[in-house]
Amino acid sequence: MPAVVVIGGQWGDEGKGRVVDFHARYCSVIARYSAGTNAGHTIINNKGKFALHLVPAGIFYGDKTCVIGNGVVIDPDGLLTELSMLHERGVDTARLLISNRAHVIMPWHRVIDSADEELRGGNAIGTTGTGTGPAFHDKVARIGIRVADIVDQQRFPERLREVLDYKNRVITSLYQRPALDFDEILAEYTAFGDRLRPHVADTTSIVQEAHWRGEQILLEGAQGSLLDLDSGTYPYVTSSVPASVASGAGIGIGLGPTAIDRVVGVYKAYQTRVGNGPMPTELFDENASTLREGGGGVPGTAEYGTTTGRARRVGWFDGVLARYTSRLNGVTSVALTRLDSLTGFDSVKICVAYELDEERITTLPASLDDAQRLVPIYEELPGWSQDVSDVRNLGDLPAEARQYVRRIEQLVDAPIDMISVGPQRDQAIVTRDIFGGRL
Repeated sequence: MPAVVVIGGQWGDEGKGRVVDFHARYCSVIARYSAGTNAGHTIINNKGKFALHLVPAGIFYGDKTCVIGNGVVIDPDGLLTELSMLHERGVDTARLLISNRAHVIMPWHRVIDSADEELRGGNAIGTTGTGTGPAFHDKVARIGIRVADIVDQQRFPERLREVLDYKNRVITSLYQRPALDFDEILAEYTAFGDRLRPHVADTTSIVQEAHWRGEQILLEGAQGSLLDLDSGTYPYVTSSVPASVASGAGIGIGLGPTAIDRVVGVYKAYQTRVGNGPMPTELFDENASTLREGGGGVPGTAEYGTTTGRARRVGWFDGVLARYTSRLNGVTSVALTRLDSLTGFDSVKICVAYELDEERITTLPASLDDAQRLVPIYEELPGWSQDVSDVRNLGDLPAEARQYVRRIEQLVDAPIDMISVGPQRDQAIVTRDIFGGRL
């Protein structure tokens, strides 16, 4: 059975974890294929509220196989902390598998991450500081350490010595930071390897076998398409390889492109972004404060990063970028989240084009300078005051809310099959089942 990919259509924080958690019930395998601890999903279900950074959002179903694929870079300490939290709260993680080909975040990655941002000064990217970017750099530079290395007690000391000698020269000479201690790292990461070993497997073969047996596979993306290294607002993008787009899903988990036939694009009903870089529809007025604190919807849904806790930048929905990422990913189904947060606005706006040097354009410029000078051209639609958090049928939404949803659907050029009206698992309007009539 072909696999389904869930991607973020904006700058991340669209609510992908909530969408994966909803659809995971119909799948046998839920696999995370990209990014690292620099990403995060917030899940609210019958067990409570959870912040996940590495563990796939399908972990709350005890009969599912959850996979952290080769395209993810793993912070062992963070992963073990996450697993302990899940155990303490009664979540079974026995069926979690970790790719032996996944790369590992090492202590020098965090040192380099913070030191490099400091060197950039006013041009800092605004990274999460988790070391994820430097870990992907080492992967591409072919000096990374993988999960297979830290679980091999015979091989690991030699591999660590090879890399640490080089990294200490970089840390002390370029960044003027103290050298890292070999023995301390060896002891710490050997212990990590021992604790993670029961979960480590050749996940590529496992996922391929599941696909061959006809099982339903859900591939969980992280971050958002506008942070993609090639297609996003470069250089204010992520370092993840494979990319934050659907075409990278097969690479990051070990499936060929013909194994995927559906892509669910998750879009928030407005825009948010964490970190620096262009954001054409960003707001700085009282509307920004209202959106950031949860709008007129359910309390407790304020816009602060799951990973960093930083306040997210907020703005009106950008239809230009939405269509761009929809076509980039080949989106076949849209999940629109946080519609409830727009309740209470007298009017709502959607960006349908930009003005650049007195010219109307409907594309994202590659030039950073041009992207930072874009002036949004808006359509203004009537708002609504009715609480929508209890609505479960499209026809029961206020007419103004339905008009807003239809306009976004036109701009994205893909059907909106799911509308989130609150953070709980059942707070959703589903108009079409992406798995073929099982709802």
